[in-house]
Amino acid sequence: MVPADPEKTPKVQHLERRHDRRKKLAVEAELHTAGYAAPLRVKTADLSTIGCYVEMMFTLAVGAKLQIGLWINGVKLNTEGVVITRDPQVGNGIQFTGMAAQDRTTLWQFLADAQDC
Repeated sequence: MVPADPEKTPKVQHLERRHDRRKKLAVEAELHTAGYAAPLRVKTADLSTIGCYVEMMFTLAVGAKLQIGLWINGVKLNTEGVVITRDPQVGNGIQFTGMAAQDRTTLWQFLADAQDC
């Protein structure tokens, strides 16, 4: 059997589903959700203007609706969000669904100035 020619072997491409570039940044966050009396205090692992990934041992169900507070340079940005991915005992991917224009501008500027961890 003749080995395959690497020049003719089709390359597998992974489609990027994210609509915005994310950065590896640890930002303090508070997650408020039904079923929890106190907010869950976490840090982001990745952050973009449209969402984040938070690492947490006890993850939330996909579809859970959240009220989120992000602490950016000492200022609390508020948004609504929804859990879109769940990796048990690892973390959750969260999409921002209701951020005020001013807060989104502040987050955009923070991300533009920030360096990945």
